[in-house]
Amino acid sequence: QVQLVESGGGLVQAGGSLRLSCAAAGSIFTINAMGWYRQAPGKQRELVATITSGDHSTVYADSVKGRFTISRDNAKNTVYLQMNSLKPEDTAVYYCYADRVAYYGDTKDPRTSWGQGTQVTVSS
Repeated sequence: QVQLVESGGGLVQAGGSLRLSCAAAGSIFTINAMGWYRQAPGKQRELVATITSGDHSTVYADSVKGRFTISRDNAKNTVYLQMNSLKPEDTAVYYCYADRVAYYGDTKDPRTSWGQGTQVTVSS
């Protein structure tokens, strides 16, 4: 199995910053795209940012452009989300994901793995 472990959430005042981390570990695997979604109470889960494996190209939700930065360290199988100028509307549970392929002998197992979620709360 491939597990994603998140860290870095918490409570911050509006205008503050937080940095989320998500590390993948487990069976032999390769990772393609990684990224972050978030889900606020009563709302659907939405994509925040994504980053590819090779050229590290990125995509951001319009609501976070210019404030959030996604990055990754392929050697550590880790993706980061630097969140600056936080707003109360950024309050949500943040989930990391990884499009990965696990190898079990001659068998390939491609799927998307998810982290357990980390709470980010921004007070006004």
